[in-house]
Amino acid sequence: MTSQPLARTVGFKSGERNVFLHLLTACNLSCRHCYINPEQHGTQILPLATVLSWLQLLLDPDKASNLILLGGEPTLHPDLAAIIKAAKAMGYAVTVDTNGLLCHQLLDQVTPLELDYLSFSLDGPDAAVNDPIRGEGVFERCSANIRKAVTAGFAVSLIYTVSGLNIDHLQRMPELVARLGVRRFFIQVIGLRGKSAGGEAPEVPWQVDPEQWLEIVPRVALAAAEKGIHVVYPKVYLEPGETFECAGRVAENYFVFPNGRVYQCPLCEDHPIHSMVIEEDQLRRRSGLNEDRFFQLAIPEGCVMNKLLQPENISYLDDGSPSHQISCCLLKQEVLPLTPTKSHGSRKDDS
Repeated sequence: MTSQPLARTVGFKSGERNVFLHLLTACNLSCRHCYINPEQHGTQILPLATVLSWLQLLLDPDKASNLILLGGEPTLHPDLAAIIKAAKAMGYAVTVDTNGLLCHQLLDQVTPLELDYLSFSLDGPDAAVNDPIRGEGVFERCSANIRKAVTAGFAVSLIYTVSGLNIDHLQRMPELVARLGVRRFFIQVIGLRGKSAGGEAPEVPWQVDPEQWLEIVPRVALAAAEKGIHVVYPKVYLEPGETFECAGRVAENYFVFPNGRVYQCPLCEDHPIHSMVIEEDQLRRRSGLNEDRFFQLAIPEGCVMNKLLQPENISYLDDGSPSHQISCCLLKQEVLPLTPTKSHGSRKDDS
């Protein structure tokens, strides 16, 4: 007899720190929805010595510290293997987010014991859907490298960024994820940042409407859980009566870019309103009207940053009230893999 997998909201964790470190902004792909903005984030590749210094600066030895290494494409960094090993030695749990092309033979340079998760991005269940978004030939190469990583014993996760270009194909992803041997699946929602905010308009709108998201995403997450896959996706919309919480106020998240900017809210990254900056090997809080000043505001729409920066996310009823309260973008829903009812076991939250 089996239990029905249930979605649950994963609250913000106290006593934990998440560091999202962009090692560079260069990439060997040109994805249509890339959020990187070199004008705001810098164009340099962080030297190894700088990375190690920043990791020590951002580490809190009294807290569980999760490190997510990002780009651009982080595997382009010539010292990525050394960075992974050093971060692990410092006490970080280390994840690398990659486009899947895996430069510098990364799988031969580190071991599964040194890397907690290797997270690949695919935005379609086949090349016909994925490659018009991420680039010709990417689906085949990324899928092949996922198989290699799984075979080598790495803990692999897969990220699917939902947009108007691919939401109708999301229902086909659980079968692919299971076939690739991946056991953790992240569904993300497109944000109007970087290219999607100011670049070429797609043939259909980037954003999906609330009804479409709520009808499709939870159902696909349950289907994946029934195949033994651990699924995490953004809450996006609060249920009636749920209390809005901003991660900028109740969680420790640092989004760090090569030019030293440190944001607490990823929605703000297209704008010079970062709350902190790394200067002379010090993490300094900035004065003035920056993102952290807005976190204190309470509005009916929920997330004030969506109201200010991405109002396209919010729809209204005829009386002018918001049809949905927007959740903090860092609040997640989780669906655990289907397990026998007689042995539920322990349930460990993901970052």
